[in-house]
Amino acid sequence: MQQPGTPYEPPNPPPEPPNPPYQPPSPPYRTPAAYPLTFSVDYPERPLNRLSTGLRFLWIIPIGIIASLLASGNISVEGQSYSWSWAAGGILFFPVLLMLLFRKKYPRWWFDWNLELSRFLARVGAYALLLRDEYPSTDEEQAVHLDFAYPDASQLSRGLPIIKWLLAVPHWIVLWFLWIGAVVSVVISWFAILFTGRYPRPLFDYVVGVVRWTLRVEAYSLLLITDRYPPFSLE
Repeated sequence: MQQPGTPYEPPNPPPEPPNPPYQPPSPPYRTPAAYPLTFSVDYPERPLNRLSTGLRFLWIIPIGIIASLLASGNISVEGQSYSWSWAAGGILFFPVLLMLLFRKKYPRWWFDWNLELSRFLARVGAYALLLRDEYPSTDEEQAVHLDFAYPDASQLSRGLPIIKWLLAVPHWIVLWFLWIGAVVSVVISWFAILFTGRYPRPLFDYVVGVVRWTLRVEAYSLLLITDRYPPFSLE
């Protein structure tokens, strides 16, 4: 308490907090760009059809024949006095490679053909791997989602497509072992669906991941839509 007659002295202000130590600014975080191919399959929340699953090796024959004709590249007919063949389809690889090499162009309608054929084959593959029980459509997306972007051919290398198949060899070696695991997973899932109606989610994600990895390698080495080396990843 202040005594009478003494001058007023204001209280001392509280001490200022010490300055924090200097920290250099962190570099801006950059998320890695997504690979220019995406693939996913909707996990079936409902019980899968046991009859369709049990007889899948028979059910798939009609659509499998169509897929084989489209993907084989040619059809040949031979007789005693004649022999002829014609182009039937298949992924356009050599024409695209030559066009990139000499003209540095990727014709849009070639790209659209490769995209739609890849989507159709992905639906047939998902059906064969028991991931879905809807019969594969020839044109509708259904529950199998595959997409890749139309490339800017001016940004693609001229010479790299010639050796991409060689650069992809490490991926194919790894995928050989991964596909063994995928086949085992499908066999286990076949029994699981017959008894429970469900595809075990961990096995489902693994099989989808192997297919996704394979499609990325194909996009790089066969479809030639990107020069970006595919990641060694199931994600």
